[in-house]
Amino acid sequence: MSVLNLKPAKGSISSKKRIGRGNASGQGRTAGKGHNGYKSRSGASNKFHYEGGQTPLMRRLPKRGFSNYFFKNSFQIVNIDSLKSIKLKKIDNNVLYEHGLIKKLNLPVKILSKGEIDTAKEISANSFSKAAVEKIEKSGGKAIFV
Repeated sequence: MSVLNLKPAKGSISSKKRIGRGNASGQGRTAGKGHNGYKSRSGASNKFHYEGGQTPLMRRLPKRGFSNYFFKNSFQIVNIDSLKSIKLKKIDNNVLYEHGLIKKLNLPVKILSKGEIDTAKEISANSFSKAAVEKIEKSGGKAIFV
């Protein structure tokens, strides 16, 4: 057997329906769309949430809760163990961005305490966890709040 001998399974391939090519084709005149009505028109398609005139699900469900989306403080998280790879003594947002530890320069950065730090480094960030500050100062470094 080779690739040249392969054939699709019998009955799995059928010719395309040729719509609107005369009555003899079986799909002539109304082109398989029935008589009149919204779906017989060109460009007609229901919205994905449309329920045939019934009140849609999203309008039937009660609105609850509170969204603090506009005022939330979202930080970019950096753990202490990921700072080991940086050989510089002074670390700030630009250095973290260049080393790929943060994705955006305009969002605030928070340093967390996961891992250990061996060398004394001067780290500037928008926020630190208490344990992270302790670890940084224990190693002889400095945590600077920007």
